[in-house]
Amino acid sequence: MEVKNDTYNSTNTKAFNPRPDSFVALMDMYEVNYIRLRLFCGDIRKLPDESISTIRHGVPVQLKVLERSSHTTLLMLTYLFEDNERRPDLKIQIYHDSRQADVVSRNCRITGQDMRLWEKEFDSMLVCRWRLNRFLHKWLGYLEHQGHSFINKRDE
Repeated sequence: MEVKNDTYNSTNTKAFNPRPDSFVALMDMYEVNYIRLRLFCGDIRKLPDESISTIRHGVPVQLKVLERSSHTTLLMLTYLFEDNERRPDLKIQIYHDSRQADVVSRNCRITGQDMRLWEKEFDSMLVCRWRLNRFLHKWLGYLEHQGHSFINKRDE
């Protein structure tokens, strides 16, 4: 999966800004996120309504099942901070038949703007979706590296 980016070096201080080459690249990201979620959670269809993963000296992570149907599951994944603040509150739509996972938060957390297809150009929607799903991809890797998991160890 190739992405366009502004290379960071001593003369170019622009932040890494991934941009998908195409809609197909975004679909690939959905598939990769599905695979990562399965490795992180196990069988998504069998998840309890709510789970909390805790690690020593780390912030607990909550996984809630918001909706279930025969073909989709809607999850909420977030940190549980001590001040009862929940961030990033990612809503993730799982499509079981196509084996894809898409962040479906109401707004683009990058710009803070509502994501309404009829009010945005396709390119900006694509970039926003790419960024949200790229964040999920990186965050799942970070959580795994920290030792978080929602797989019931008894079932392994």
